[in-house]
Amino acid sequence: MRLSLLALPLFLATPAPAEIVRASDTSFATQHKLTIAAPPAKVWQTLIQPARWWDGAHTYSGDAANLSLDARPGGCWCEKTASGGVEHMRIVYLAANETLRMTGGLGPLQAMPVTTVLTVTLKPAGTGTELIASYAVAGPGLGGIAAPVDGVLGGQWTRLKAAAER
Repeated sequence: MRLSLLALPLFLATPAPAEIVRASDTSFATQHKLTIAAPPAKVWQTLIQPARWWDGAHTYSGDAANLSLDARPGGCWCEKTASGGVEHMRIVYLAANETLRMTGGLGPLQAMPVTTVLTVTLKPAGTGTELIASYAVAGPGLGGIAAPVDGVLGGQWTRLKAAAER
């Protein structure tokens, strides 16, 4: 796997246990696993409120408070901006307190001719929750982008964990 010098620090700094499952010029898949010291219902309520945990530095508006998630099949993970808005992802599968699956490109992937699927699964783990977040991307021009994307997502899942544990 090729990593650019800029991508290497992001990959190494990923705070959540992560794995780039596969990476090529036409696809990549990442997976993050975390144990969260909160029951699945609390983690779920945090997950479906991205304004509480997503880093505003990784938004178009610069403020995570502008994020919303309409938690239903077909619902939008959207963002308000000064001149309009952004649809980041759309929910294609929802099983409350268990699984959230969305399609749509995050960040620079939105402007690329790619297909993406983000699946977040919650499972009871003692008195807490095991969160597994899998992100699969397919399309042209993906060489070298897996590690930076994985690094950004790792930071988001760590922020979700901290928010759910409050």
